[in-house]
Order: sequence, then structure tokens, then C-alpha cells
Amino acid sequence: MRDAWLVALAAGAAGIANAEYHSPPSYPSPWANGAGEWAEAYQKAVAFVSELTLLEKINLTTGIGWESGQCVGNSGSIPRKNFRSLCMQDSPLGVRDTDYNTAFPGGINVGATWDVNLAYLRGKAMGEEHRGKGVDVQLGPVAGPLGRVPEGGRNWEGFAPDPVLTGQMMAYTINGIQDAGVIACAKHFIGYEQEHFRQGSQENYTISDSISENIDDKTMHELYLWPFADAVRAGVGSVMCSYNQINNSYACSNSYTLNHLLKGELGFQGFVMTDWSGQHAGVGDTLAGTDMDMPGDVAFNSGTGFWGANLTIAVLNGTVPEWRVDDMAVRIMSAFYKVGRDTNQVPINFDSWTLDTYGNEYYYAGEGYKQINQHVDVRANHAQVVREIGSRSAVLLKNVNAALPLTGREKYVAIFGEDAGANIDGVNSCSDRGCDNGTLAMGWGSGSDNFPYLVTPEQAISAEVVKNGGAFTAITDSGAIDEAKTIASQASTCIVFANADSGEGYIEVDNNWGDRNNLTLWKNGEAMIDAVAGECNNTIVVLHTVGPVLIEDWVHHPNITAVLWNGIPGQESGNSLVDVLYGTVNPGGKTPFTWGKKRSDWGTDILYVPNEGESAPQQNFTEGIFIDYRHFDKANITPTYEFGYGLSYSTFSFSDLQVQTIPAPPYVPFNGTTKSAPVLGTVLNATAYLFPDYIRRIEAFIYPWITSTNLKAASGDPHYGWPTSKYVPAGAQDGSAQKINPAGGGPGGNPALYDTVAKVTVTVKNTGAVVGDEVPQLYVSLGGPDDAPKVLRGFTRLTLQPGEETQWSTTLTRRDVSNWDVAKQNWVVTNYTKTVYVGNSSRNLPLRSTLLLKL
Repeated sequence: MRDAWLVALAAGAAGIANAEYHSPPSYPSPWANGAGEWAEAYQKAVAFVSELTLLEKINLTTGIGWESGQCVGNSGSIPRKNFRSLCMQDSPLGVRDTDYNTAFPGGINVGATWDVNLAYLRGKAMGEEHRGKGVDVQLGPVAGPLGRVPEGGRNWEGFAPDPVLTGQMMAYTINGIQDAGVIACAKHFIGYEQEHFRQGSQENYTISDSISENIDDKTMHELYLWPFADAVRAGVGSVMCSYNQINNSYACSNSYTLNHLLKGELGFQGFVMTDWSGQHAGVGDTLAGTDMDMPGDVAFNSGTGFWGANLTIAVLNGTVPEWRVDDMAVRIMSAFYKVGRDTNQVPINFDSWTLDTYGNEYYYAGEGYKQINQHVDVRANHAQVVREIGSRSAVLLKNVNAALPLTGREKYVAIFGEDAGANIDGVNSCSDRGCDNGTLAMGWGSGSDNFPYLVTPEQAISAEVVKNGGAFTAITDSGAIDEAKTIASQASTCIVFANADSGEGYIEVDNNWGDRNNLTLWKNGEAMIDAVAGECNNTIVVLHTVGPVLIEDWVHHPNITAVLWNGIPGQESGNSLVDVLYGTVNPGGKTPFTWGKKRSDWGTDILYVPNEGESAPQQNFTEGIFIDYRHFDKANITPTYEFGYGLSYSTFSFSDLQVQTIPAPPYVPFNGTTKSAPVLGTVLNATAYLFPDYIRRIEAFIYPWITSTNLKAASGDPHYGWPTSKYVPAGAQDGSAQKINPAGGGPGGNPALYDTVAKVTVTVKNTGAVVGDEVPQLYVSLGGPDDAPKVLRGFTRLTLQPGEETQWSTTLTRRDVSNWDVAKQNWVVTNYTKTVYVGNSSRNLPLRSTLLLKL
């Protein structure tokens, strides 16, 4: 086995000795206790695991190897208990690598709806499709990346660079997935904010270690950890640790983030799963809090594993205590029972490696020929959910003299730009959507899935124009600038389409290695907009982008009458767009990020070049909590469009702000101890775990059996027998009762954090002539010199008839008005004056009131 098996966890947790940032060790790994809504599932899990052998427990925790099962990740099975391999499958927007599935909008579009009910419906629909394909764990939703840098390649998989908006969308998505009977996996934990160097070497740079995202304690709690706390409170069954290092300790080896923060402070009861090849040690990761490794092999198809037989050896030689493996298995089975997998499970009926009907069950080994794809259609009526989210996430940025909605009486409509049309090679021709050909409806990487079809803007708009008796032309060649000018000078209505794409770092598109190289439009977008606007005095621009782009140079052009952002809306893209363009749906989306005037306005950027003299690139989060609108506010930078902004075909007013203080008991740090770690089995001598003669080995498959009773020989590790103190940190094997984190004590942290401290009520009125949606937004100023000028703390989406008014009420919790105190290692409500603001964007807050707390 590689030397990495004996990586010193103490050194890994403490970080590089000469590094400015380090992650303190935290041991032992907290064991599950079935707290709260987990009680019944925990009891079932304990009963099940108590009947397992050591090898069966290890099979639960260990992946069988890349391309050794039909899913992107499979655990081992337990034939004696008729327990099949668990199936882990991407993605956070649908079932990846299969057919007859739905291509849902990206998370960023869900964030733009500001509608938690739509987040739930999407989650439920995705969960139903995963369940129908035989999936046990859906690898989503995403709160990491949060969106520290606008160029971040996978930002679109998540919801917004704001912890409250993201946290609420995470919680409702998780509820939807798990209500469908599938385990949700919140990812990527934590600080995974760029693709460059996430796994070490990239492009022309050869480096030995993954990037270290260096985050201070206050920023961790008030920003990046916040939405994961919401995920834990929602009962998420699984959390995926990320590729990057945090403060110079790998995420899946980081005892502070996994043991102290996630399992200790947040009280997480489910299991921690590695990202694919995110494991860097065997004993180390086990003791640091990782519970399942995926896909199970050290390198894809290597046939070697940090766990499997090596975990068996680690238990036999006493390096890993038996209670720790028991807890790993209990956590996995608790999540299994919590979502009802024991009653909802169907056979795996697809194969991630081919869409052929017949093929090899063990794809890499080329063995087990059978029917591997049953082509089960799991789509139901989910296209309706896709279309609704697509239209309700549309953000109207500009609309001069009611240019939109279109009336249907337009004489000659012309559309321009490659983004309006189809991928000429086929909708799924680029693996994992790794190209930007045709209209953009999904980013690239493992966060994607296959389109069953894609309704393009060209198809949908042309059908509408023809139905209404108008004339129509489409120019979808991005280089046909002269032709575009000619047609634009003739058309009565011109619609220009442009996009900007990004994705996961293992795919490069136009020299963009996951992260965007810039914030400009792709495929000649600016040139096409300029050409058309120069000739057509009714130019409408539609943007399909994964995040903000720079539009300041053209958005104020007098001939550009409307600008609509539609994100990455999924398979119903054109239909959703037509619903908005022609007024069937009144746009009510709000931008889930800030649109700066120039790239430097955000104050953060990707680390594109490794730091000199460092074995691992170092990205210091020196901006702290000040990302996106928080930074713009602090630096007093005027954006093109602010966070939370979005127009409507109607108008709305806000009035009568009322803030009612609700007395709450004092905040008391949690004081208590756990029970000792339960031991649920008996470890036999090494002979009982030898590889049996009756098992035929499958090439590259990861097994739990050992090959020799000589454990050193079985491990293949030249350093086997080193003193335990060299690589087992103090306390890591201690199964005695432990003190509970004072900031913990319940799901998401100390239960007192969720006491209600105030009720806020405001009157919202539709002052326009058509039915429309408005999103009242509640912001709070915490008042301190190191605080943001304001932070989002509440929102909802309302549908109001013309002239209708309603009262919107929401509450504030102690958590909403607290700061993280680094010295006290707990949450505190400071003595600074708190102020409440209400309006419909982060910079349009007409109502304000001082918040007088009774704590």
C-alpha cells in the first residue's frame, strides 16, 4: 500500500508547519446518537449493524472501485443480509449518465426564483427520478461553492453567494429529495470555491498538493458554514467532503471541519462521503471523521484502496478502534432508514458507463454480461416543474417603455446569436455538456445530466411568431455580423442571445479549465449585441449565463429596450422564455448575485497561478465575510444591478413596517456529555478475514478481505509497524464519554440559536395593472465595526392581483442577530444597535426600523 496510508493525521490536521494558516486537530470523531428526528432510524441502524461482521461493516463504508458498478459510485454489498450495493449518483440537477430523465434548471436559477416552494418541488421531482432509476444517494444539493468569486466554475450548481438564500434553498431541496425516499448529499464541504488546483497539478503547472483555501474562524461560521447548518437542520443524510484543503489540511482528512464543526458543533447524524478520489489517507481519514470513501480505489481502476482490506487491517491491529467502524456503518444505515430506503428501493436499472441495453456489469473488468440498461422513463410530469422554474427564475434587468411583454402583433421578429439555436452535433454530443455549442441551458461537469430534448429559443419563438402571423428570421452563426446588421435594419423586433459557460475542472472548454477566464460573453456576444443594437431601435437582449457578466459597456445603449437574464434553465428553455417574453408569465425573479461594472469590483478572484515556493497553492480569504453585495456595500461601489434586483411588468409598494420584539431566554452555552461510544460487534482473529477460496476476483474490484494473517505483508506497506504515535493523534481512539461542543447540542448548533427574537411585518401592494410577483426582502445591520452594512435574513415570493395588498410577516431568530465570537468560540449578540430594512433588493430598502431586543 502507498505511504499515504500512513500519512500522519496529526500533521495533516495541524497543517504545514511553516504555513500561516493551519487547522487544529479535533478528536475523537463524534459518534451518532439518534438525536431528534433521527431516533427511529438510528435504532434501526444499530439493530442492523449489530448483526454484521467486521467485513460487512467495511463493505458498507468502502466503494468497490471506479467503473466496477453500474453507478458513479457503489459501496460493497452484504449478501448474507440480502443488502445490495448502495448506489451513489450525480447530479444536483438530475440523474446523470442515463436516459429518459429530466434535465432540470441549475441551482442558480432556483436561487433566482427566491421561492422555497419551487426548490422543494424540484428536489422532490429529482428525488423521484433518482428513486425510479434505483439510486440510493443523490449527489446534491450544493452549498460549496457558495460563490466567493464570480468566475468560479461550479457556482451555478449552487444557489447564490449569500448564506441565507443558499441555506433556505438547500433545506427545501433536501426535504424534497428525501421526501421522495432518496438520501440527499450536501456538498462540497467546505471552502471549495474554485476549480483551479482542486486536485493539485493543472494546465501546465505541476504541484504536489491541492489548493489550500485559508479561512478564518469568523468567516467560516458566519458565511461558509451557515448553509450547511441549514442542511443539517433539514435532516440531510449525507455530506460530501471536498477536494481542496482547508487551512492546509485536506477536507476529507480535516478533523477540525469534520469532527469539530460538522459532527460536533452542528450535530450531524448522517455520514460523510469523500468526493471521488478526495481521500488521501486510510487511518487518517477514518479518525478525522470520513465515513464512506468513493469510488473506493486510490486512483481510478488501480485495484488498490485506502480502505477495504486496509481498513480491516487497521481494525485488527488496533489502529482504528472498532467503535469507529461501527459508527461509520450506523451513520450510513441511519440515513438509509431515515428516508425509507428499506421500503422505497428498486433495482438499479441503468448503467453510468454506456447507454447500450446489454453490456458488462463490471464495466472496467469487462465481465458480467447482462442487460444493464432497462431505459426506465422516470420523467413523469416533471417538464412542468422545469418550465415553471425557468420562467419564474427569469430576471428582467431593463425594460424601457414597456418593450416587454411582446404583444404577438410584431410584424417582423429576428433573433441573433448562437445561443438562440441548437447544438448542430446533437444536444448531448459533448460529454458531460463539455462545450458551448448552441443555446446554453446547463453548465458542464459532473453536475450535469443528459437532455431528453432541449427546446431552443429559436424553436419556441419561431413557433409563436408563425402562430401570430408574423415574419421570422434567425441568424445563429456567431460570426455573421454583417448579415446580422442587414436583418436588424429590417426587423421590427430584434432579440439577441448571448451566453457565458463554466463547469468542473476536469473538462476544458475554449481554454477555460472549469473556472471562467473572464467575465465577458462567449461566442462573440458583445459584438453581436453591438451590431444589432446599432441598426435596430427595439433590441432585446437575452442572457443565458452561469453567473454575472460585464454588461456596463452596452446595457445603457438607447436602442437596447430590454435585458432579460434567464440563467441555465434546463430542457424547457425556449418555452420558459416565450412564457415571459409574451407575458403569459410576469417575470418576478430577482438576481441572486451582483452585477459589477468591472471585474475588480468584486474584490476577489480565482488563483490562476500557484504561489511561488509553496507545495500547495495558497488562497487566503482575506476579504472575510465581504463577498458579493457585502463587499459592494462596504466599499461603496455602485453596481450595474444589485443583488436581489429584478423588474416586473407590474409595480409594487411597501409600507407599514412593524417590528415586534419577542422575549427570549438567555443564550446558554450547551453543557453536557455524550455516552461512551457503542461497540456493536466482536473482532475475531485475522484468520477469519482471509480472502475466501470460493470468491472469484474481479479485476480492480475493492474487497474487504485480507490476503495474509501477517498483517504487515497483507498491507504491502513498508512503514507498517511504525509507532502508533507517529500517525495517530492524541485522543483519536478514545471512545469514552465526551464533552458536547458548547456551540452545539442540536441539529444545526445550539438549540437556543433558533429561538425567535422578533417578528417583522410589512404591507406589500401591487400598484400596477397586471397580476405579478414581488419578493419582499428583509436585511439586518448587526451594527458592529467589522460587520457588513447589511445582510439578508428573510424573504418570500408573493403573487398579487392588480390593486391587491397583503401583509407579509417573518421572524428573526437569535442566530439571525448574532455574531461568531472567536475568543468565546460561541455565538453572541453584541451591544451594537441592530437595524431592520425591508424592500425589494439589497439597494432598494425604503423601510427601516431599529431592532430593540429582549434577550
